[in-house]
Amino acid sequence: MSISETMQSTARDLLISGQVQRVIGFEASPRGRVRPAIIDRPEEAERLVWSADCTHNLTVYLQRALNRDNGHASREPATPPARVAIVVKPCDSRAINVLLAEHQFSREQVFAIGMACEGIRQGAPASAPEATLQERCLRCRERVPVVHDVLLGEPPSALPEALPDEALAHVRGLPPAERAAFWLNQFDRCIRCYACRQTCPMCNCPTCLFEQEDALWVGMRIAPSEKRAFHLGRALHLAGRCVGCNECERVCPMGIPIGLLNRHLAETVESLYGHRAGMQAVLSPVTGMLSAEESAP
Repeated sequence: MSISETMQSTARDLLISGQVQRVIGFEASPRGRVRPAIIDRPEEAERLVWSADCTHNLTVYLQRALNRDNGHASREPATPPARVAIVVKPCDSRAINVLLAEHQFSREQVFAIGMACEGIRQGAPASAPEATLQERCLRCRERVPVVHDVLLGEPPSALPEALPDEALAHVRGLPPAERAAFWLNQFDRCIRCYACRQTCPMCNCPTCLFEQEDALWVGMRIAPSEKRAFHLGRALHLAGRCVGCNECERVCPMGIPIGLLNRHLAETVESLYGHRAGMQAVLSPVTGMLSAEESAP
C-alpha cells in the first residue's frame, strides 16, 4: 500500500468512526499540481495524496475548518466539531504547538496525522521529479512531527548533515549600514499584497494592525515608509513564534527573502532564551498575554 493509500485509509476510518468531522490534507489538482483540500465525507478520502510536493503548511486552515458549518464558511463561528484531522509535516506540527499555547483551540479538537518527511522538492507544488530539495529542507534535521496522533511513513534511520545557513551568515556579516540598506531595499520592493500574511498560521489577528481604520502606526498606502513598517512590524510579531515553514517567502510574488529575517529573529530568541518555537506548547518568552483582569474594560 502506498503512502497516499495509507493516508486515504486513515482519513476514511476517522470520518466513518466519527472521531473527526473533517480532514485537512492534500489533493492533486486538474493541472497536476498539489493543493490543500478539506474533506467532510468518507468517500472523499480517495482525493487525498502525499508526495514530496506537499509544501503547504495546512495549519493556516485549522481555525477556519473548526468553524465551518456543513462544509461552508460562515460569518458567525459555528459550534466547533469534536475534532478536525490535519496532515502535518515536522515544521507544520510546531505551528500547532504555538497555536495551542496561544489558546486558539484545544488539543482535543485536533487529530494530527503526522508525516515522516524527507523534505519537499524545490519548486513544489509543480516541481519535476529530478528537482532538488528546498533549501529550508536541506537545513532541517527534523523528520518526525513533534505533534502527531498517528505517524505515517518511515523516518530515515540516519539524518543527513544539515547545511549551514550561508545566506543568513552573509547578511549578519555585513556592516550595520550595509545590512540596513539591504533590508530596506528588499522591503521597498513589496507591493503590499499580503500574501505572506495570508499564508502564515501565526498571522491570526481578527483585524491586522496594518489595516485598522484608525491605524496610528502605518496606513494602507505602498509608500516606502509604510512598507518598511509592515515588514518590520510583522517580523517582530513573529519573533519567537515563527516555525520556519517558509511559506511566506515561497508565495511572495516579488521574491523578498522574508524567511531570512524570520530565521535571524528565531536564532536570536533561541540564543537569548533557549526557546525554539513550537517544540512544546509554551508561549514565546518575548510574547505577553493579558490576564482576564488585565483585558477587562
